[in-house]
Amino acid sequence: MEIIHFNQRSLAKRWDVSEATLERWRSEGIGPMFLKLQGRVLYRLVDIEAYEESCLSTSTRSAVAANVAA
Repeated sequence: MEIIHFNQRSLAKRWDVSEATLERWRSEGIGPMFLKLQGRVLYRLVDIEAYEESCLSTSTRSAVAANVAA
């Protein structure tokens, strides 16, 4: 099975956020797990999709409750 990786630029584009946002999230421990190999930051697609799945909500109430519990 092939493992697909995203660099910071491609993930920022996928989520329509700035690269600086991803950098801040990494320093704050927010967002998907990432690899740091020889100074390069990479995200595995499986980790991106797992993080997206964890962010799914059916209403703003359930999203707020989940964030408070975390």
